[in-house]
Formats: sequence, structure tokens, C-alpha cells
Amino acid sequence: MFASKYRIGALIAFIHDVVAVAAAWWLAYLFRFNFEIPAFYLNSLLQILPWVVPVQAGIFFWFGLYRGLWRYASLPDLKRIFIAVMLGITIVSLLLWMLELLAGVPRSVALLAPMLLLLIMGGSRFFYRAWKERRLYSLENYEGKLVLILGAGRTAVSLVKDLARSRDWHVVGLLDDDTRKIGTRLHGVRVLGVIDDLPHWVQKLNVGHAIIAMPSVSRRVHRHALALCSEIGIKAMTVPSYMDLISGKTTVSQIRDIELDDLLGRAPVVLDDEGLHELLTGKTILITGAGGSIGSELCRQIITFRPERLVLFELNELALYNIEEEFRSKFPEISLSFVIGDVKDAARLTQLFSQFHPTVVFHAAAYKHVPLMESENAWQALLNNVKGTYVLAQTAVDFGVEKFVLISTDKAVNPISVMGASKRLAEMVCQAMQPPVSRSDKNDPGTGNKGKSTCFVMVRFGNVLGSTGSVIPKFREQIARGGPITITHPDMTRYFMSIPEATQLVLQAGSMGGVRGGGEIFVLDMGDPVRIVDLAKDLIRLSGLSEEDIKIIYSGLRPGEKLHEELLAINENMFPTLHAKLRITQARRVDEKWLVTLVAWFEKQTVLSDKEVRQALKKWVPEYSDK
Repeated sequence: MFASKYRIGALIAFIHDVVAVAAAWWLAYLFRFNFEIPAFYLNSLLQILPWVVPVQAGIFFWFGLYRGLWRYASLPDLKRIFIAVMLGITIVSLLLWMLELLAGVPRSVALLAPMLLLLIMGGSRFFYRAWKERRLYSLENYEGKLVLILGAGRTAVSLVKDLARSRDWHVVGLLDDDTRKIGTRLHGVRVLGVIDDLPHWVQKLNVGHAIIAMPSVSRRVHRHALALCSEIGIKAMTVPSYMDLISGKTTVSQIRDIELDDLLGRAPVVLDDEGLHELLTGKTILITGAGGSIGSELCRQIITFRPERLVLFELNELALYNIEEEFRSKFPEISLSFVIGDVKDAARLTQLFSQFHPTVVFHAAAYKHVPLMESENAWQALLNNVKGTYVLAQTAVDFGVEKFVLISTDKAVNPISVMGASKRLAEMVCQAMQPPVSRSDKNDPGTGNKGKSTCFVMVRFGNVLGSTGSVIPKFREQIARGGPITITHPDMTRYFMSIPEATQLVLQAGSMGGVRGGGEIFVLDMGDPVRIVDLAKDLIRLSGLSEEDIKIIYSGLRPGEKLHEELLAINENMFPTLHAKLRITQARRVDEKWLVTLVAWFEKQTVLSDKEVRQALKKWVPEYSDK
């Protein structure tokens, strides 16, 4: 049906252009002789038209003027018409000269005819497009959703232009806090006022939706806009992120629901691609905990750098199965190995490293849930997070792994929980396994221990939105049940970042590790701490509800929980790096002798009670406190 209509439309357009050629020459003669054409020149016109019209029509076909639709006519179409008309007058003039008919064509007619033809052909197309769009998208005939756009910058301009062709949306106005833009029009849509005027215009225009088209503004502005939409009961949506737009992954018109990531207001991460290619491309990379939130995203990020092989190591069978289903179909060209095993199992690790000989190891496997590890499971947390790290790290050293990256946590800073203390102890294990820098290396800190021994790198960061065991899935479930949302304390804050941002910075830290000889602890720039209660309120608004619909109650701090997380431990100092979002912390170091004592202690133990684990942690991690 569409093809048939298209052929009919192309035929009508061709007939129009043929008539336009004849009309342009006739009008050129009329204008030249003040609408009274002498008989000689009228006879000349009738003689040349049978030659002019076919030649010009053939050129139009050659230039593909009938492959598009008039309703989408644009500047490139006008450019093709211009070239076709200019080429046509050149060929026509040459042909008439050869046929000795040029004497009857005044020079002014030869100039006027192509100008008139260009005006008729181009003007007809753009007039049709304007008429068609007005008829299809005018308010009187529109059946889609009325929407206000918040923002009047470049993104908003592109969005207005894209939505003008949509049957689903009709933009009735824009709002922007730049008062200089108020009253102006962008592609025919007026800037009505500032963002705080949203309630007035929603009521006046009977609008049910608002699109926040400000991808680069601060978190505060996004939250304010969302709060306004929630207060007046309209649906808030947004455009893709700034990074997705500039990378070409998405277009402005792909509007979507607002997510918590949008409200973080985090600046995009700029990666050192050259350094990451050197670290990852063509290498065998092993990721432990590959089925978890961070581990799986590390796999997704790493695979874009085309490693020779990706080894995904995971204890949880279902998690490994799920990521295998995803990766097998998406990346058939990459060698992938999906391996089940436990990081505490030295024999399994030896088998694994003997088979694949990984160049880089990212250790993301850990028990991370603070209250769960605090009671009944403290010994397992210590075994998995500390002994497991040692067994894996020792295997990496034995097999000459170039770089070992430990995923740590901000809860390792001045820890008060078993989980946090176990992760700090894991950091200390890696520090102890890092050989000291030789004198020659000290003279050139850029060399580190590259090529001589395994380089250990630790990366600390805070909570990630939507990770397994985080508050976000819990809050969503509570909202789905109709509430209430339970929060431990009204003043509790945490550092948050998105999973992709965290993993990108882990990779960046991995590539930079070794500049100080190895054993560095990198701390990610996590921005400002976010109040958990504000996060809950944002989720309520994003669900289209209000705090009257979903109540918030406070249950009190759980065992091992801090009110506020910290970035630096006692006696730690922070140093900048070449990357704006990464810092190196100078933590208390331990030596190989200390490590030998720790390993021997583990070998003597069977099962410890929670109380015994805490007592042991106070010995091994002096900054730990269970009070």
C-alpha cells in the first residue's frame, strides 16, 4: 500500500516539475517583454520547449529528485534541485546553440528561467511540507499527548524539531530559567516562562506531561523539576543522558522515564582510552564475582576493548548462567569462558590459571551486605573477603599476572562493621603482597614494577544505584506493596554513583595503578553524600505517587551501620592523580612478615563465633571498632 502511494506521489511530483519547466520559461518571456510577447519570440518559445522540457526532466531523474517525500523536503533537497536546474540550463543552452535556436532566446530569459524554475520547484515542496505538518500536527486535529518541555537550550530545540513529526506528542510550549528567552519561538514553539511557572501553564493548557530536556544541568535542578511535576500530578520524562547523546547511541527524541541516575547529576567520565587499550586489548582478563552487579558491568565495559579472552568466574550458578545467556548472543566474536568456582579453592584456581594464564585479574567477588555479615555470618565474611583474596592473589603472583585489581569499599575506612573491616584487611593483604620499589624504580616512579612482578591496585567507592542488596530494589518493592518505606535513620547519608560510572573508574584506576610502585589504594570521587530519606522521596515521586500515598518510617540503625560514611581513615592522606575523579590515599602499610603471620593464623582456625571474629579483627585491623 505504501509503495503504491509512493509511486503515485512520485509521478505527480514529476508531472508537476515538467509543467514547472514550461511555466518557468513562459513566465521568463512574459517578464522580459512586459507580458506582451512579440510573435517572433513567441514562436521561438514554442520551438525550444520540446527540447528544453525533456532535457530538464531527464536531469531531474538523474539527480534522484523523486526518491523522497515532499512532506520531508529539506535543505539537501533544495541543494539537489539547484544543481539540477543549473546543470539543465547549461546543457539546454549548449543544445539550443547546436540546433541554431539560441538566437531566439534573449539573454535575460536565459537568466530568469532557471531562477523561476528553482523558485517554483523549491517553493512548492516547502509549501506542501508546511501545509502537511500544520494539518497533521495542529492542535485542532491533534490526538496525541500535550507536553511542555522544560529547558530551551540546544537539546530542547532538537527535541521540538523531532517531536514535530510525531503523532504521539504535541509540544505546546517551553519553560526556561533564562529570562532572555521568554517570548521567543523555537521552531514555532514559544518559550512561555520560567520553570517555576509550570503549575500555571499546566492548568492553563491542560497538559498532562512534561519532558525535562536539560541533560547537563545539576542534580538540584533535576530534583526541583521532578518535585514540581509530582506536586501538580503530571508525568515527568527526560531525554537520554549527555554522554549517550554525544556518543550517538541515542537521539533526543528517544524520551524515557526519569531514573535515579538522572537525579545524581554526575558529570560524565572521561576515560584514558589509550591506557585502557594497553591494559585490556588482546589480553586474557579474569573477573571474579562476574555475575554480580559490579562484576557483570566490568565484563560489559572490558569487552568493548576487545580482549583476547574474557574469563568470567562466579560461585553462584544462576548468576553465571544469566550472564552467559547475555554475552553468548551479544559477543559471539569474543572468546568467553564461564567458570564456576570459589576464590578460596586453591586447587580450582590453580587449574583455572594453568588453563587460561590471565594477564589481568579484577577481583569483585565478596560478601558485601553489612547487617547480614554482622551476625551469624561473620566468620564466612572473613574467610571469603580476606582468605579468598589471599588465595586468589597468591595464585595470581605464582602465575605471573601483570595486574591484580581489588574492588574495595568506603566501608573499609575506619570500619565499624565486620564487612568493612574484612575489606580493609583484604586491602592490607594486597599491600603486603606488593614487593617494595627498588631504588632504581624510585628514581623513576613511572616505571613501578611493571614487567617484574604482579602490580596490586585497590579501588574504594561507595554505594552504587540498583546493585544487588542495595536500598533501591528494597524501596521499589516497598512502594509496589503500597508502603511504608523503612529507613534506619532520618539523617543517614551515603555516597552514590551509577554502576557504569563506578566500573569505568575502576578500569581507569586499574590502568593507572603502578605509578607509585604498586599497592596504591584509589578512592573514587563520589561527589556529595546523599540523604537516604531524599532518595526514598525521589523514588516515590518517580513512581507517580506522593508522600501521602507512601509513608516513610524510621527503624533505627542496624548492627554495623554508620550514620555517615567516610573517605579517609585515621592517619590517611589523599593525593591527586592525573584523572579528576581519582585520588590515591596513603594508608597504613604492612609487610610480608605481617602477611605470613596472618596466613598462619588462618590455617590454625576452624570456625569462629561472631564475637571471636570481632576480637580477631581488632587485632589485625587497629582502626576497626565494633562500638
